[in-house]
Amino acid sequence: MIEKIWFEKHLLGWLLWPLFWPLSKLFKCLAERRRGSYQKDDKRVYRAPVPVIVVGNITVGGNGKTPTVIWLVELLQRYGFKPGVVSRGYGAKAPSYPLVLDSGTSTKHCGDEPKLIHQRTGVPVAVSPVRSEAVKALLPAGVDIIVTDDGLQHYALARDIEIVVVDGNRRFGNEKLLPLGPLRESVERLNSVDFVITNGGKASSEEVAMSLTPSLAVNLITSEQAPVSQLNELVAFAGIAHPPRFFATLKELGASIKLSKSFADHKDFDPTELASIANQGDNVIMTEKDAVKCQQYAQDNWWYLPVSASIAEHDEQKILDRIKEVMRSYGSSTT
Repeated sequence: MIEKIWFEKHLLGWLLWPLFWPLSKLFKCLAERRRGSYQKDDKRVYRAPVPVIVVGNITVGGNGKTPTVIWLVELLQRYGFKPGVVSRGYGAKAPSYPLVLDSGTSTKHCGDEPKLIHQRTGVPVAVSPVRSEAVKALLPAGVDIIVTDDGLQHYALARDIEIVVVDGNRRFGNEKLLPLGPLRESVERLNSVDFVITNGGKASSEEVAMSLTPSLAVNLITSEQAPVSQLNELVAFAGIAHPPRFFATLKELGASIKLSKSFADHKDFDPTELASIANQGDNVIMTEKDAVKCQQYAQDNWWYLPVSASIAEHDEQKILDRIKEVMRSYGSSTT
């Protein structure tokens, strides 16, 4: 119902307007005041000795941010940089912070998105509610640039480049701030960022167009790969911010879906519940983000669908040129 109010102009939204409009105005006032206070008081802001790139959004919900982070990290690696990634680790609780991930780190301690980024890229990843502490934990690993997964509104960490990811189909919904709409900050905030990357839909002339390209399905047990269309009677589930996008992708690939099940984003799955759902079909298909949480109890007919961000070469070069410009200001360069 919240999705319908925010993005589909549901009648209930108009009925709730008198209640939520004052709260939305208050939220906007507090958000702007908070940002302004950090801009005026440098002593409250930590500046790392290496460049920091924030990849975030101004809306709640999934926009394709994690695939964008992975794309950016892989771009940096291709050009000889040594990136590290920091994250809040939403939905998880570590024994202590900051937590630097290794191959055995549980998603219960680090969260699903940091685990996925670490597995896909192999770069150092650290999580902490205080992102500056995560940055400091990565410096001994020899990183020369930091990418923050989310954290556009985490103004206690200074940043050199801001990248906002936008859902090209849903855009900004009713363009109202929480709780009346999906915005964390007003759309005017986009005027101050370096790049707006639009995932799907139609990007404007000032935006960078991005698409998510699915590959072959991967078996969680054997790592075998197969076209989704060749997997019979699929039970599909997704614990992400916007599950309908995943189900739509499966249909576009010719998947035979017997059952689809949506879960909350960052869901801590119950293995018994998943096994019960899995029994209703011949195969199970999930997102890669969900797969990192299911590896320990997966069955041999469980698959995940990886997706990768694609950006045109000329837009990629614009982003790379900006990064190199920042690197030179730190007295270092990589070709």
